[in-house]
Amino acid sequence: MNKIQLFFLLRKNTKLSEKRHPMFESNQYGKLIGYIFVAILAIEFIALGTFLGWIGAKEDVPEMMYYVMPFVLIMDFCMRFYSQQTPMMMVKPYLLTPISKYAAIDCFLVRQVLDTSNLMWMTLVLPFVFIVWCGGMTTWAALGMLLTLHLMVVVNSQWYLLVRTLINQSIWWVALPIVFYGSLTLPFIFLPDRILDPILDVISDTLEAYVSTGWLLLIFAILFIVLFAINRHMQMRFVYDEISKKEKTKLRTVSEFKALNRFGQIGEYLKLEIKSTMRNKAIRSRFIQGVCFITFFSLMIAFTSTYNSSFERNFWCLYAFIFFGSVNLTKVMCPEGNYIDLLMVHEENILTLLRAKYYYYCAILILPLLFTLIPVFAGKFSILMVLAYLFTATGPIYFMLFQMAVFNKTTLPLNEKITGKNQMENKWQFIVSMSSMFAPIILVFILKAAFDETVAYWILLIIGILFTVTEQYWMRNIYRRMMLRRYDNLEGFHTTR
Repeated sequence: MNKIQLFFLLRKNTKLSEKRHPMFESNQYGKLIGYIFVAILAIEFIALGTFLGWIGAKEDVPEMMYYVMPFVLIMDFCMRFYSQQTPMMMVKPYLLTPISKYAAIDCFLVRQVLDTSNLMWMTLVLPFVFIVWCGGMTTWAALGMLLTLHLMVVVNSQWYLLVRTLINQSIWWVALPIVFYGSLTLPFIFLPDRILDPILDVISDTLEAYVSTGWLLLIFAILFIVLFAINRHMQMRFVYDEISKKEKTKLRTVSEFKALNRFGQIGEYLKLEIKSTMRNKAIRSRFIQGVCFITFFSLMIAFTSTYNSSFERNFWCLYAFIFFGSVNLTKVMCPEGNYIDLLMVHEENILTLLRAKYYYYCAILILPLLFTLIPVFAGKFSILMVLAYLFTATGPIYFMLFQMAVFNKTTLPLNEKITGKNQMENKWQFIVSMSSMFAPIILVFILKAAFDETVAYWILLIIGILFTVTEQYWMRNIYRRMMLRRYDNLEGFHTTR
């Protein structure tokens, strides 16, 4: 069997594996969310690409898209944490077969290079290239630019694989993309004009000189080959540690979070949540993804004119506060399904666990609060808007998300990675997720139409505070309803382990 035949065989097996997954039918809700999100992004990117192409053609600056690409690549890098698997995760079932391990890894690497998700950015690039081509750019130069911009996205996907593999080994590797992308963007934001202008002139002259030549294409082609080779080596190096559950043990001091002892049993469950975030790859990856998303959009809103409309500012401000809850609390009690029987031993054990989760997810909102202060200082957000959405998250949003404790009955593996299969397990997760994302925005715009913006945010803030201070009452109601369904939920947790 040659590599081409092996490629199509592994592709077929992967698709069959997804269809045979017990949650395949339920995952359709998650796929629907993904399709809606991609459709909205595609419309925005087409409009943005058309606008940039019109400026580039009018001002005779065809290299303008290259100035935008650092922001595009940062967004692309963050989005891959949600959907893209590493070959190391996909090749494990084939390690005991007579298939060459390197051949299998090569096939999965090539598959990700050819994945249609890499073409999403064509909705931004194609309109731009088409318009500048109509504006006078030669056909070969336009095709070269199109290929170069796509190759930049493909190189970014290989860079993501490298970083994701390293982060799976140690959380400290998250500093690598932060330093890399920060060094690309932050100097252009914070450097004074007298220093920045000469740098921009050099970059502009270089791009203008080489944009219509093949040098940029050659540079990124070489970079792609280097990253592909590094990924091939690293995936094979770590794959045996992954399947053999090889543990790296070091004698070190383990934090006991003694400060939480004063809170009794709630304190113990708070320790469990903190340690789960630190040690569990799935929760840790979601946490890193949230920090990347919130940081990126906060900087974009604060220092650029992107997302400058009222709806976009309100949406991203709210999204910053509900992200951590929406990606984890829609599946509340699913990880605990692995040991749900133990939690049933003592009375109100689960109630205490739910309250500890609530306090934990309220506490981590300090991070998005700090990030959203950047647009506040830049004059894009008002402090009243930030506080209104903060308490909306701790109040009505968490109230809705914790309702899923009543309906969730699918066990989530404790160390499951974020993959394409990790979608919605039931329709209620879809409904609650979409409601938490858009209901507050709709309410704000209704109130703004009836009164004004300040009154709208004050009403939202008061509602959020009322839900927050009455947490103990609605949490107990959730616990009672959960206990009424406990045998049905237990059966579901046992079946899906």
